[in-house]
Amino acid sequence: MSTVLHAKERKELRHSALRKIRENGNIPAIIYGAKVESKPVFVSSADLTKTIRTVGRNGVISLDVDGSKHDVVLTDYQEDFIKNEIIHVDFLAVDKSSKINVEVRLVLVGDAAGVKDGGVLQQPVHQISITSTPDNIPPQIEVDITNLQVGETVLAGDIPSAGAFTINHEDEEVVASILPPKQEEEINAGEQQEEGHPDNEEGRETTRVEGE
Repeated sequence: MSTVLHAKERKELRHSALRKIRENGNIPAIIYGAKVESKPVFVSSADLTKTIRTVGRNGVISLDVDGSKHDVVLTDYQEDFIKNEIIHVDFLAVDKSSKINVEVRLVLVGDAAGVKDGGVLQQPVHQISITSTPDNIPPQIEVDITNLQVGETVLAGDIPSAGAFTINHEDEEVVASILPPKQEEEINAGEQQEEGHPDNEEGRETTRVEGE
């Protein structure tokens, strides 16, 4: 059963009206979708926060716009990083039986063995694009890296989906890896015999590992 979030239509779209909406503890938003005419609305900031905590970032919400209900998912939002608050959200009206494309956060769990051995963990991908029906969208995708060794990688094709969703990435795309530790050795150059011609011309030697 979807969690109900109440919204009201925004009829005044001027910047001053948006500021007043936020000052009153609300968030401007828009609802759109293939079967829904785009409509500017606003929701209570406190109610939205509570709803996200209940259903998750990708959960289905029953958005009640002045008595008219729509099943929606939160597709995007804008933040004021100085005030640490959401200032605008986008709601996509969905059909629970139809598949949609969404971005889901990728979370690496566990302490990688390679990191314990001095390796450096890299995560080039933090969001995974998937195709799924709204009810099967996971709140986040977790990948266990406990046994990942130095020089090993996790590919998009390694991510388990249990058939609930399809991952929209090439199987060979690297989403996490353990790089070898960077090695740097200091070598004493010795005394200079002539200007510009030291005994040891190597000076400071840096050994770079391929992939650094």
